[in-house]
Amino acid sequence: MRKSIVFVILSLSVLFARGQELTLPQLSQYLADNPFVMSPTYAGIGDHIKVRINGLTQWVGIKDAPDTQSLAADARIGNKSGLGMLLYNDSNGETKQRGARLSFAHHLTLDRYDDEFLSFGISYNFNQFRIDIENFDSPDPTVTDDRATTNHNFDVGVLYRKDKFYFSLNASNLLDKDLTRFNPVFEPNRLRNYYIYTGYRYTKNKNSRLEIEPSIFFQLFESDGRSVTDLNVKFRWYDFEDYYYAGVTYRFLNDQIGNPLYIAPIIGLKKSNFYFGYSYQIILNEILGFSTGTHVVTLGVDLFQGLSNCRCTY
Repeated sequence: MRKSIVFVILSLSVLFARGQELTLPQLSQYLADNPFVMSPTYAGIGDHIKVRINGLTQWVGIKDAPDTQSLAADARIGNKSGLGMLLYNDSNGETKQRGARLSFAHHLTLDRYDDEFLSFGISYNFNQFRIDIENFDSPDPTVTDDRATTNHNFDVGVLYRKDKFYFSLNASNLLDKDLTRFNPVFEPNRLRNYYIYTGYRYTKNKNSRLEIEPSIFFQLFESDGRSVTDLNVKFRWYDFEDYYYAGVTYRFLNDQIGNPLYIAPIIGLKKSNFYFGYSYQIILNEILGFSTGTHVVTLGVDLFQGLSNCRCTY
C-alpha cells in the first residue's frame, strides 16, 4: 500500500513538472543572494563576476524524486550592461531535462543621488526534454524510443530599485511549446508563467550592522491558472565586507494560504570572495509521511572585483 501511494505521488509530480518544463524549478535558490537564477534583470548587478553552483534534492527518502543541479554566472559589461549564463540538469522520475540560459540586461540610472535605477533583461533559453520509456510496461512492443524534444524560448523582465527597495516583474517561456511528439490532449503547449519579486532591506541607521529584508515572490502559471506565493524574511549581520544571514521562507498555493507547501529555514555567509548558502524545506503536504524534506545548497565565488564603478552595481 505504501509503495502504491508513493507511486501515485510521483506520478502526479511528473504531470506537475511537465506543465512547468523548460524552466528551472523555482524553489528557494534565489534567496541565496542569487536572484539572477530567477530573473535576467539581475545580470551584471555587482562590480565583479558572480559564480554560483546550486544543488537541489527534493523529497529526500523517495526514490526517483526530483533532483536539480545548476551553474550560474553573470558579469558587468561596462557601466550600463550585464551578461549572464545558466546551465542546468534536472531529473524527475523518468523525465529528464537539461538546458542553458543566456541573458542580457541593461541598467539605467534614474537618479544617482537617491540611488534610483531601472533595469531591463532578456534571456534566450535552450532546453532538451526527454521521457525515458524503457522502464514502462507498454502494450505496444514497437514503441522502443524515448520521447524527446528540443525547445527554444525567451524570458523578459524589468527591475526597479530605489535605495533599498526593489520590485521585479518577469515573464518566462514566451513561446508556445512544440507538441509534435506529444499528445496535445494531455500536454499543455502554453508554458508561460509570470512572477513578481519585491522586497526591502531595512537598517535602523547608517551604522547598523544588522539588516532585515522581508520579501515576496509570486508566480502565476498561464496554462491552468495555478499560482504560488513565497513570504520571506532574512536577517543579515555585517562584519565589514563579510556577512552572515539567517531567515525563513513560507510557500503556499494561493487558494490554500493556510496549508503551506513547505516552510524553509535558510542560512548562509559570505567570507572574503567565497559564498555558502543552505536551505532545508520542511514539507507540510501529503508527502510528509514519505520524505524527510528538501535540501538546497549553494556554493559561490566572486571574481575580479571592480569591473564597474557605477552606483547601480550595489
